Amino acid sequence: MAESRELDVTESSNSVRLPQHLDKVVTTNYKPVANHQYNIEYKRKKKKMENNWFLAFEKHQYYNLKDLEDTTKQPVLYLKEILKEIGIQDVKGIHKDTWELKPEYRHSQGEEKSD
Repeated sequence: MAESRELDVTESSNSVRLPQHLDKVVTTNYKPVANHQYNIEYKRKKKKMENNWFLAFEKHQYYNLKDLEDTTKQPVLYLKEILKEIGIQDVKGIHKDTWELKPEYRHSQGEEKSD
């Protein structure tokens, strides 16, 4: 019985894998994907949310952050990220600490009727 154990140990110490000689360099080239599916979905959802924001700003010109959070049901950090792109924060005056759309995103009802 002791002899069979010695054979098992010596057999297991021999490697089944053997080195192979390669004639040329093996390279694997991966082509990058221009735009992953999750990036496309994120951008689509972001654009849809921005459209909802424009509808909200058509109702009122100024919003504070809490009201926008309640209206859009989005986290505050996400709101701030979007607002930095499409809005201006008023820091003094009557509308202190409120947000409004940048002039390039604003359009009044009167301008639409005249077109």
